[in-house]
Amino acid sequence: MAHIVFPFDNSYARDLPGFYAPCPPATVDSPTLLFLNRSLAEELGLDLAHQDDTALAALFSGNRLPQGAQPIAQAYAGHQFGQFSPQLGDGRALLIGEVIDVHGQRRDIAFKGSGRTPFSRRGDGKAAVGPMLREVLLGEAMHALGIPTTRALAVVATGEPVYRERVLPGAILTRVAASHLRVGTFQYFMAHGSPHQVRQLADYAMARHFPRTRQAENPYLAFLGAVAERQAALIALWMHVGFIHGVMNTDNMAIPGETIDYGPCAFMETFDPAAVFSSIDGQGRYAYAEQPRIARWNLARLAECLLPLIDTGEGHAITLATEVIDAFPERYRQHWLAGLRAKLGLADTGSHGDGMDAALGEGWLDLLHAQQVDYTLAWRHLADAAAGDETPLRALFPGQPGLERWLQRWRERCASEDVGNDRAAARAQAMRQVNPWIIPRNQRVEEALEAASDHGDLKPFESLLHALRRPYDTDPALAVYAQPAGTDFMAEFRTYCGT
Repeated sequence: MAHIVFPFDNSYARDLPGFYAPCPPATVDSPTLLFLNRSLAEELGLDLAHQDDTALAALFSGNRLPQGAQPIAQAYAGHQFGQFSPQLGDGRALLIGEVIDVHGQRRDIAFKGSGRTPFSRRGDGKAAVGPMLREVLLGEAMHALGIPTTRALAVVATGEPVYRERVLPGAILTRVAASHLRVGTFQYFMAHGSPHQVRQLADYAMARHFPRTRQAENPYLAFLGAVAERQAALIALWMHVGFIHGVMNTDNMAIPGETIDYGPCAFMETFDPAAVFSSIDGQGRYAYAEQPRIARWNLARLAECLLPLIDTGEGHAITLATEVIDAFPERYRQHWLAGLRAKLGLADTGSHGDGMDAALGEGWLDLLHAQQVDYTLAWRHLADAAAGDETPLRALFPGQPGLERWLQRWRERCASEDVGNDRAAARAQAMRQVNPWIIPRNQRVEEALEAASDHGDLKPFESLLHALRRPYDTDPALAVYAQPAGTDFMAEFRTYCGT
């Protein structure tokens, strides 16, 4: 069998010696390919067209690594629920290598669930079928929604058991990311390394993700600002689709601004700012409405790592970094407002200031919360109302006078920028392009994962994945995937870390 060759160019391993531990993946007895993202493989420039499922299973299980692979476990630390853990690292993941994709972008290819590493502590380094297929569903849904995210390239069943609260079938995910650099990566070398290593890491991150910051008067301050800007944009996108990450620890905040780690995450159904679905977030630290605040907190931890690079005078460095951190809420608000206007069908501010449009949007959210309305359907049916059909929207608010009062305000705001007879149709069409009809409904996700994990049946998973890749299409054949879960299901619904 000819050896598969990937066009690797492994800059992290080459440029940052001492920042990782070389580690081969464990071999498995009987790997079986469960999922392959062929379009992503093509985007990465990987030639897999002539490989059969047996060869692909051997490849993506780690049994037969492609030429040029250089598997390493990356070191990082992190604040987990506010408590600092000085050594975490890739306990069950390996960076296999990097490729330059067809768009000229450098991308990491990494395994998850490929066995013990020097950072595994007491863990077995393995993963189960359900959580790894969950990464596929959530990551592909986010990608289809236009939200920066890591993506699944492949999932392989190992044929071996994984022992958790019960015995589960094992699996390995192949994940693609702009990089796996995290806030926690900087924290590790601040805690364990030297100022020189922190500078090395920052220089690498700037060159890879923010090359323009290297030309700034203060490159490291500019780098902090660039990371903050990416996070402000990302969190605003999360909020506009009702996504709750569930575990926004600093080791899960990716420097390039991608969503990473789809463990205890969920999409909100009934609108509730305090919504929490994570089984390990009893205090609501990472609740839906807390996500912008936590992003700022995490960025402050990154700023602490960069202080010696920003200025040799600690007091002046703190002042400069604090200005960036304090500017984050307004940067987030501007991204949120831009997304809000698009969701409301508003093209511009016109004579209305940010405050008036924000009040209009907040009034809408208050109405959804008070009436316990489904977040996704409410926005989608608002687009129907823009087209002249208010019936679906009114069905969500039976006998609610507050809806009519708000709709009158919204109609007046829309009229303030309407020109021509076709504006209503154009507005509705634009709204349908930003307000999804289909999201990963929690009950459908759980049903698909249970079928795959407990019964080896991938058909529900494949059908759901097909629907999630078309979030904005109103296809009657996919209507079952647009329906909210029942109240009994959501009352008991919890998500878990995929360990």
